[in-house]
Amino acid sequence: MRMAVAGGTGMVGRHVVALAREAGHEVVVISRADGVDLTTGAGLDEALTGVDAVIDVTNIETLSRRKAIDFFETTTRTLLAAEERSHVRHHVVLSIVGVDRVDSGYYAGKRRQEELALAGPVPATVLRATQFHEFAAQMLGRVPGPVKVVPAMLSRPVAASEVAAELVRLAEGPAQGRATDLAGPEVLKMPAMVRRLVPGRLVLTVPAGRAMSGGGLLPVGDFRRGEVTFDEWLAAR
Repeated sequence: MRMAVAGGTGMVGRHVVALAREAGHEVVVISRADGVDLTTGAGLDEALTGVDAVIDVTNIETLSRRKAIDFFETTTRTLLAAEERSHVRHHVVLSIVGVDRVDSGYYAGKRRQEELALAGPVPATVLRATQFHEFAAQMLGRVPGPVKVVPAMLSRPVAASEVAAELVRLAEGPAQGRATDLAGPEVLKMPAMVRRLVPGRLVLTVPAGRAMSGGGLLPVGDFRRGEVTFDEWLAAR
């Protein structure tokens, strides 16, 4: 197949690109670095020529509801319109477990992305995954200084590489609408994960809201279970 990966230079996107190529697919990377702008559509029609499936792992780092909704609505509408013109057969989106139970600004943007994809002109699949193991390391980078302040999030973290593999597997098949959620093998608190990353450092826990700290980010019902534990990921890292 010929697959396009929107956001293919990001953390998850790099895994998706590598795994899709390992599986024998021809891969097109959609990013500004590759001459494609999803906010304006510049270069997008050319990038999607002959593409069978698009995997959307685009992202924005913001806590602003307005910015998140604007970004995901603009990029999704632009991408879907170009896919329809190019006769793309399958649109795959990465979303988040609990996005409909946690009312944060960023999650509002992801909910809008899901709505547009599932109601759009191209058959779509939405995969909701839990937070990545890598999220703990990203959180460290956002908090300068020797003392780390971490929200009391309760999650079932999963390796980004396993999420990428599932996205490629889904893209290879027909559209499913909402796919089965993907979550990691164990329930962990984010402060505990950060402490394992920086042993001996002072890590302070701050409230994260009832939904995030009380299980709102955990899968409900059936879900696909990742195999890589946080300690295994940490050892490999």
